[in-house]
Amino acid sequence: MTILIIIALSILLLLAYVFDITASKTKIPSVILLLLLGFVAKLITDNLTITVPNLNPILPILGTIGLILIVLEGSLELELNKSKFSFVRKTSLISFLPMLLFSFGLAFAFQYFGNTTFKIGLANAIPFAIISSAIAIPSAQNLISRDKEFITYESSLSDIFGVIFFNFITLNDNIGTKSVGHFLLEIFVILLISFISTVALAFLLSKIKHHIKFAPIILTVVLIYAVSKIYHLPALIFILLFGIFLGNLDEIKHIKFVQRLKPDILNGEVHKFKELTTEIAFLVRSLFFLLFGYLIQASELMNVETIGWALSITVAIFLIRLLFLKLFKQPMKPILFIAPRGLITILLFLTIPVSQSIDVANKSLVIQVIILTALVMMFGLMTTNNKNKVETK
Repeated sequence: MTILIIIALSILLLLAYVFDITASKTKIPSVILLLLLGFVAKLITDNLTITVPNLNPILPILGTIGLILIVLEGSLELELNKSKFSFVRKTSLISFLPMLLFSFGLAFAFQYFGNTTFKIGLANAIPFAIISSAIAIPSAQNLISRDKEFITYESSLSDIFGVIFFNFITLNDNIGTKSVGHFLLEIFVILLISFISTVALAFLLSKIKHHIKFAPIILTVVLIYAVSKIYHLPALIFILLFGIFLGNLDEIKHIKFVQRLKPDILNGEVHKFKELTTEIAFLVRSLFFLLFGYLIQASELMNVETIGWALSITVAIFLIRLLFLKLFKQPMKPILFIAPRGLITILLFLTIPVSQSIDVANKSLVIQVIILTALVMMFGLMTTNNKNKVETK
């Protein structure tokens, strides 16, 4: 049985790799194919009456590690200099304001039709408001550099803003001056932790001479994230700042401390670190969506009670996106269509406290919204002209 599992996993991950390298040609988001592949694997094991242990507890673990690696991978790609400040400010607003508007709008709908309070409706609405960097960033790899950079910034910031907003709503029974003050204190603490941890990890990366040096760095990043989450700190801020620091050593090498790290040599190590992070992120992301597809039930996928909600949510996502892209004078194609829901939506949905869950926001609705937004993205990429391929720098 062990050998069969190893064979099955190897085949599934090799197929995931094929999906990834052919996505630029087929324009089919790999997430759709991974979910389908996982679903087919479930049908095969059921028909062959193969006993499979309960895999549900593994999903949040894979999702959390995947989120860390994907945000780290994206932040390592980001260039930050004076010429980028206006762009970053605009991207931050585009990632935050639509999320806020959509969350409040859907929360009112859940309150009215779901017979619940606005706060509980908001807790259930936020996961649907967040763009999935796990899907958006890989899907943007074949766009021109400007659009790729926009999607990377927007989706990474959407994850961070969304998680912070979600935790603030779900962890505070009453929203008031005290809770806002505590929230601001948490932001200050994570910024302090981010500064100290980033400096320490960069120092280690530059000084470790052992042939194994990147695995301890990644494990320490995961450890800092996990410990921060125990204390309900917005730990994704640390991941983003750490990645931006390493990815922009050339911009800050005039600082005395950075000069001690020998940035010219460290840049080579960062390049290797980035490659390893990308490889591991691919494996974890693929396993997550394969497993999620495997755990999907046909009844959940074809649930007619939620399809109306799913269609309405999807339409609202892209109408609000269209409004803000026009407001900030951003190009429409293909950016308009790249707003998938995915890993982060699933993770937050799984962490909604039982006391705050509502019937209408169920697994069927999550699955349907993820698939519909991925299909919209696929349509957008298919209708994008060839000139929108990545520019050679």
